[in-house]
Amino acid sequence: MPTGTETGYDPSLGRKFVFVTGGVMSGLGKGITAASIGRLLANAGFDVTAVKIDPYLNVDAGTMNPFQHGEVYVLKDGGEVDLDLGNYERFLDTDMTSDHNVTTGKVYREVIEKERAGDYLGKTVQIIPHITDEIKRRVREAAVGSDVCIVEVGGTVGDIEGMPYLEALRQFAHEEDSENILFTHVTLIPYSKNGEQKTKPTQHSVKELRSIGLQPDVIVGRCEDPLEEKTREKIALFCDVPTGAVFSNPDVPDIYRVPLVVEDEGLDEYMMDHLELAGEALPAGGRDTAWRETVTRERDDETSVALVGKYGMEDAYISVHEALKHAGIATGVDVDRRWVHSEDLAEGHDSQLADVDGVVVPGGFGSRGTEGKIEAIRYCRENDVPFLGLCLGFQMAVVEFARNVLGFEGAHSAELDEDTPHPVIDLLPEQRELDDMGGTMRLGAHATDIEPGTLAHDLYGDTSCTERHRHRYEVNLEYIDGLEAAGMVFSGVSGNRMEILELPDHPYFLGTQFHPEFRSRPTRASPPFVGLMEAVLSRQEETPGVEERPAVGGGN
Repeated sequence: MPTGTETGYDPSLGRKFVFVTGGVMSGLGKGITAASIGRLLANAGFDVTAVKIDPYLNVDAGTMNPFQHGEVYVLKDGGEVDLDLGNYERFLDTDMTSDHNVTTGKVYREVIEKERAGDYLGKTVQIIPHITDEIKRRVREAAVGSDVCIVEVGGTVGDIEGMPYLEALRQFAHEEDSENILFTHVTLIPYSKNGEQKTKPTQHSVKELRSIGLQPDVIVGRCEDPLEEKTREKIALFCDVPTGAVFSNPDVPDIYRVPLVVEDEGLDEYMMDHLELAGEALPAGGRDTAWRETVTRERDDETSVALVGKYGMEDAYISVHEALKHAGIATGVDVDRRWVHSEDLAEGHDSQLADVDGVVVPGGFGSRGTEGKIEAIRYCRENDVPFLGLCLGFQMAVVEFARNVLGFEGAHSAELDEDTPHPVIDLLPEQRELDDMGGTMRLGAHATDIEPGTLAHDLYGDTSCTERHRHRYEVNLEYIDGLEAAGMVFSGVSGNRMEILELPDHPYFLGTQFHPEFRSRPTRASPPFVGLMEAVLSRQEETPGVEERPAVGGGN
């Protein structure tokens, strides 16, 4: 049973744990597989949460380059975490905390701080039991209050960084009743040149897992197509699982259809039987169908939205991509999300925006590509193109307005140009004495007061909203009067912080200092994104030669 260093553990609670590991290669989609499992269990009436284990030494994802690691996702408590936590929140429609992201940096820092404080009473501090105990403690505490906890182990089996975590799971299996644990292994099923589905990579991956002392209960094969019966039988034979425990997760055009695919495979029913949850689940005919109804909803119209960014990979803006998709679902539109590199939008070279229906300028850091973002914003403002600016996009909208409407030559953000004569965006006062970079920005959920009678008020349907933040710089208060006198409206504020801007004489020109994309869900689209889509549709209806479109509803 757990050692005395694990606090708060009560085996009588009988929580269920589904551990998800990956084999053969990274990037297979085990996070989407795990999130889909959670969605199906939630549909069956269970309270489901998730934990993402990241074996890197960083304490969190906050200082990582988006080129290497993709988007830094922000939780309500300000935790900067792996983008897979965003998938879990979107699929489970829940808000998680930093406790749901376990990193090697967090684990080792906690153990070392305890050693320095003398908590180990002179013992030699080792990987086993001290590091593995800390891992297990964190997983169990994150599961408190849930019926089922999905635990995804990042990386692939065999990675040296992941060994302590797999050892912790091996111990976990000995400490829990067998019906409380289910091990799921997600692996690649490639094709040979003659079109045969090959199982050897899976066999080697499971062999590696078993050498550590872990036997998968379920194997999920990622393949372009559903697994053939002979493929399932071969995997079952060589990996020592029943044929009925081998499931397909083939490629689909939309990740939100993965739960439907694995449900049709019967994965959820198999898991509930193994975990002895079948008797407590809602009957098949009485389960929540909102997810299926939402993701299969017909989208009769098409539109295109340019995403003007500097990081040339979709994962760097995954929440923005998904929020646009959610808004499309809400308004019955199939959104063509087009990537436009901001470095290509030098002054006078905005032709890439000529055939799009709307523009989003997302967040980011550093000066590279910002002039292109400013040019995109100018184009939208002058040509009545629906525009949504997020965080840095909000700030660059202020810069563009100061330069081209107020005539403040050289206006900029002090973050990007220390010598600007007009620092319309400046460092937060509380940031001036900080030296550490990690976890020191304005982070997490904060409330914004919204001015009645504004576009923001129409979108949110309320005089306040709560959204998530990640920034160090804000609108310089010394320039507010001049900006407002020229027509810019700051319709959302938090104390003396400017949170939302809009231009009343424009079809849709909205910027938010916060990141509304982090709270967008397939079944609950973000109001600023829904507003953008409605403005796009309205503009298309007014354009001669465009087929009349049906009216669409409001935001959330």
